[in-house]
Amino acid sequence: MLNKFSLEGKIALITGASYGIGMALAKAMAAAGATIVFNDINADLVTKGVEEYKNSGVNAHGYVFDVTNEDQVNEYITRIEKEVGIIDILVNNAGIIKRIPAIEMTAKEFRQVIDIDLNGPFIMSKAVAPGMIKKGSGKIINICSMMSELGRETVSAYAAAKGGLKMLTRNLACEWGMYNIQVNGIGPGYIETPQTAPLREEGHPFNSFIIGRTPAGRWGTVEDLQGPAVFLASSASDFVNGHVLYVDGGILAYIGKQPN
Repeated sequence: MLNKFSLEGKIALITGASYGIGMALAKAMAAAGATIVFNDINADLVTKGVEEYKNSGVNAHGYVFDVTNEDQVNEYITRIEKEVGIIDILVNNAGIIKRIPAIEMTAKEFRQVIDIDLNGPFIMSKAVAPGMIKKGSGKIINICSMMSELGRETVSAYAAAKGGLKMLTRNLACEWGMYNIQVNGIGPGYIETPQTAPLREEGHPFNSFIIGRTPAGRWGTVEDLQGPAVFLASSASDFVNGHVLYVDGGILAYIGKQPN
């Protein structure tokens, strides 16, 4: 049974994995046996990422390209296939968020979020699909969000993009399932990262809000996301398709505590 979760011999491309959640998912896949390829739009971050992987015992292949530039993506996927091999696993992790009230957000700012968080995964998926079709198998994992299901103040563009990504996940699963390609998503809850550190300080109202809103009674960790990612990347999930796996400690199932 454990062999079903092995990624030995597989090549995994994780976008935006020079740090953070993307790097944590890449390290988990490396531990399961995969060869790791990652990208970032920032050359310095790619250099630092390669070094961090090396320090962790992972020989990762880093590339600098923009996931929203279709010509550039196609060029680099061809290059990766020649230098490393055909991609077996794609994790569409690269993304941004702009916390701006909708009435104050410009159309340009809205489009930028949609371009990176929704168009990027479409462009990347379309680029790797021919190689997966040729191989007769493939795994695509889109990093969705609880904002694929819920709204919240100041994140209209992000929620629109992630809601779209959920439906893109389902539609690509429908189109490519016949080729033995599974397209699924992971929807992280509120995760402990350096970016959320100020919000998690003792006494901060948002920290209390999240802990009270989560049945697990805590923030998630990047380690909480690693097992689900390996599962969706492995043959253990070969009949799981078009699904978004929410790793949120139960938030989406919970109406919240009754006021005292």
